Amino acid sequence: MLRRLCEELDSVIARDPAAGGRLSVLLLYPSVHVLLAYRLANRLWKWRMRTMARLLMQVARWLTGIEIHPGATIGRRFFIDHGMGVVIGETAEIGNDVTFYHGVTLGGVLPSVDTDSQRCAKRHPTISDDVIIGAGAQVLGPITVGRCARIGANSVVVKDVADSVTVTGIPARPVASKKPEKTPTFRAYGTAAESSVDTRELAIQGLLNEVQSLRSRLNVLEEGLGKKGDVVDIPPSDHVKAEAKAKADDGTSC
Repeated sequence: MLRRLCEELDSVIARDPAAGGRLSVLLLYPSVHVLLAYRLANRLWKWRMRTMARLLMQVARWLTGIEIHPGATIGRRFFIDHGMGVVIGETAEIGNDVTFYHGVTLGGVLPSVDTDSQRCAKRHPTISDDVIIGAGAQVLGPITVGRCARIGANSVVVKDVADSVTVTGIPARPVASKKPEKTPTFRAYGTAAESSVDTRELAIQGLLNEVQSLRSRLNVLEEGLGKKGDVVDIPPSDHVKAEAKAKADDGTSC
């Protein structure tokens, strides 16, 4: 038990540059306090002492601002940085070496009707090992977030995330991916690597370049009109030629 606690404290020190020694982390970090309460409450939950388990986690919520259902499954070395506003649902599953920031929600998407049919059903996400979820992110439904995935701050994730993929946005979309690392690199707040490229940004940049190219050609034509003082004969585009040919084949052309 003591070795397990020291392992948890060391994992916090490794991921938070503001952390001091073990004693400082043990006394001052709400993540450590709520996990100590959760480990006990989870055992009570499995022993069918569910009212006591819920009561214990309710007290922990008042003290830390972190809400964890005692029925959730949480692996080793789980760290919630800052912690305020984190919500973890009953059927959520969290692997080892996972990092959350404040405001993260592992919630469900089913409506609050016919709740009897939803009991004992998988309603919350499964988070694999070495995942980082940024501040304010919402991960909703019985989806799976793959190993070493990164979820950017304030993202809303409603679909599965593959291994080693970074997703951002509402709804969240992939912005970077790489091969899984033997020793995953820790990136605070779920930020992507410096070399990451957003495909949406590339598409927008391509459109802007095309508009700039068309504008340059239009400027050349306008200069030609100004110098010659007459109409410049601009050959029809391939698209216009194709339409004219199609009309001629149909017998509708004059």
